[in-house]
Amino acid sequence: QMHLVESGGGSVKAGGSLRLSCAASESVWRHDMAWFRQAPGKEREFVASIAWSAVYDDSAKGRFAISRDSTENIVWLQMDSLEPEDTGIYICAARRLSNSRLGRNEYEYWGQGTQVTVSS
Repeated sequence: QMHLVESGGGSVKAGGSLRLSCAASESVWRHDMAWFRQAPGKEREFVASIAWSAVYDDSAKGRFAISRDSTENIVWLQMDSLEPEDTGIYICAARRLSNSRLGRNEYEYWGQGTQVTVSS
């Protein structure tokens, strides 16, 4: 069973930056890792993932970057040029590489999330 713990959330003004981290109990290089977010009143939505390559939702392209640590089981989400629409709970997720063929929202393991608030 893979466990995921997020950190790095906080409150920033529009245009600011945050760097989120996800500490995993198993290899982040042998799993498909992803970040989701859930804004108030909205469904959880895909933000970015990385397995053999990185994939981004259109809303994150050019502003967010997902990466993995070379020696520790950590996945980061660097968020720049933040907008109020980016506000939400950011949740780390993982699935075995063999399940990467599944849908974009179909992940096996989920963290509890970290709050990100962007004010105008």
